[in-house]
Amino acid sequence: MSRISTDQVKHVANLARLSITEEDAELFASQLDAIITFAEQLNEVDTENVKPTSHVLDMKNIMREDIPKKGLDNEEVVKNAPDHADGYIRVPSILE
Repeated sequence: MSRISTDQVKHVANLARLSITEEDAELFASQLDAIITFAEQLNEVDTENVKPTSHVLDMKNIMREDIPKKGLDNEEVVKNAPDHADGYIRVPSILE
C-alpha cells in the first residue's frame, strides 16, 4: 500500500498549478513512495557519535586584506566612453 495517494499527488499538482493525467498521478505516487522508503532507511543509521555539520567538507573563506588603492583617473575612465562631457559619461535619457 502506497503512503502517497493519487489524490494527494493531484492536490499538490493543483497547488503548483500543474495539470497532470491520472497515469502521471499514479506514476508520481509510486515514485514519491519509493523516495519516502529510501529516506526512512536513514533513520536506521547510527549517528550517535557523529557531530552535526552544515557542510560535509571543511570550508573556509580565504579573505585578502582590505587595502585601499587609488582608483582610475577621471580622464582614463571617460576616454573610452562613446559620449562624455565635463568629465561625466553621458547616457540616453530614460525619463521624459
